[in-house]
Amino acid sequence: MAGVCVPWGAEACRLLFPIRRELPVSFALPKSSSMIVNDNLSALLEILPRDLRHRLLNDPRRNQLVEVIMDLGRPPEARYLGERGGQYLRNIEVSIEELEDAQELVGEFGADNRAGIEGTLHRISAIRNRKGFIVGLTCRVGRAVSGHIDMLYDLLHYGKSILFVGRPGVGKTTVLREMARVLSDEFQKRVVIIDTSNEIGGDGDIPHSAIGGARRMQVPKPSLQHKVMIEAVENHMPQVIIVDEIGTEAEALACRSIAERGVMLIGTAHGEQLQNIIKNPTLSDLIGGIETVTLGDEEARARRSRKSILERKAPPTFYFLIEIRERDYWIAHQTEKSVDMLLRGRNPMVEVRKRDEEFKVVIERWKSYDGQGI
Repeated sequence: MAGVCVPWGAEACRLLFPIRRELPVSFALPKSSSMIVNDNLSALLEILPRDLRHRLLNDPRRNQLVEVIMDLGRPPEARYLGERGGQYLRNIEVSIEELEDAQELVGEFGADNRAGIEGTLHRISAIRNRKGFIVGLTCRVGRAVSGHIDMLYDLLHYGKSILFVGRPGVGKTTVLREMARVLSDEFQKRVVIIDTSNEIGGDGDIPHSAIGGARRMQVPKPSLQHKVMIEAVENHMPQVIIVDEIGTEAEALACRSIAERGVMLIGTAHGEQLQNIIKNPTLSDLIGGIETVTLGDEEARARRSRKSILERKAPPTFYFLIEIRERDYWIAHQTEKSVDMLLRGRNPMVEVRKRDEEFKVVIERWKSYDGQGI
C-alpha cells in the first residue's frame, strides 16, 4: 500500500502509511458508529421540583438536555443541545424554598461555587447574592460518552501532549474523560487526572467508572490546581496527566514543567481557535510563547517583512492542538508548525476531523487554514 506525505512530524514531511497500517497490532481502531451514552439523568432530576422532574422525564428531547436553569423570581428554563436559547418549563417562577430544597440534596459547594451529585458526572453551579445566599442554580447534565475517542485515536499512538480548545459546552471535558479511560485501560498507561471541580471523575471519593483505571486527584481550591499538578508528578509517577480548564499563568508554567519531565499532558483551554491562544498573554506559553524580534536590514529584506516581527520563543508545551468547533467537527494542528506559519502571515496545513451522516469519522488532510477557519 502506498504511503502518503503528511505535514506533521519531526521532519518537514513524514512518510506514513494509512492509519490502520501504522497502528500496533495489539490495538484496533474503534468503530466510529459505536457511540454509547450514559447520563444517569434521573439522579439530576431528583434535585428539581416535582413538576419539573415529571415534565423532563417525559420529554422526548431529554437525551439532548444540556442544563436546567433555576433563577429566583424567574420561570425555570431548559437548554438543549444544538438549540439557541432555552425553553421555559412552566410559567410559575422559582421560589426560594425550591432553591433551598435543591441545595439540601446537593453536596457541599466548593470555593468555585460548584457542587456535584455523588456517583454521577452532573455539575451544579450556584449564583449567590452579595450576602452569600444562593439565588440561582445551573444544573448541568454530565454524560459519559464512549465513541468520541475515534476522532483522535491515531494521535494517541504518538505519545505526544494534546491541548483541546473550544468554547464552553462544546464537549471538551467529555473527551478528556474518555481519553483517561482509553489511555489507562487500553494503552496501559499510568494516568492521573487533576480534577479541580470533580467534573471529570464525578463527585464523591470514588471516581466514576467512566474514567476507567485512571487515578483522580481532587483539588481543595481552584487556585491550587497548579500545585496539585506538580504534586501528582512528584509523588505518583504518572505517564499521563489530564487537566481541565487551564486558565492562569501558574497553570501554564506547571504544564511546561510537566512536559519537560517527559510526561504526556492532556489539557483543555477556553477559546474557539488557535489564534485565541496566540493572542492570550496568559496562555500563549502553552504554544511556546510569543516575543517581538527586531531583524537586521538584510534579514528583513530577505524575509520581505518588517524589521519588528513576532516569533515563537520556545518549543510548545503541547505537540498537538485541536480546535473543537462542534462536537463532531474538529480542526487538528501540529502546534509548532501552525504557530510559526500564522506568525509569518501564512496559512498552515491542518487536518479536519468530522463525522459523516453515518457517524463515521472522516479525516481531511492538508486543508489550508487562515486562522479563522477552513
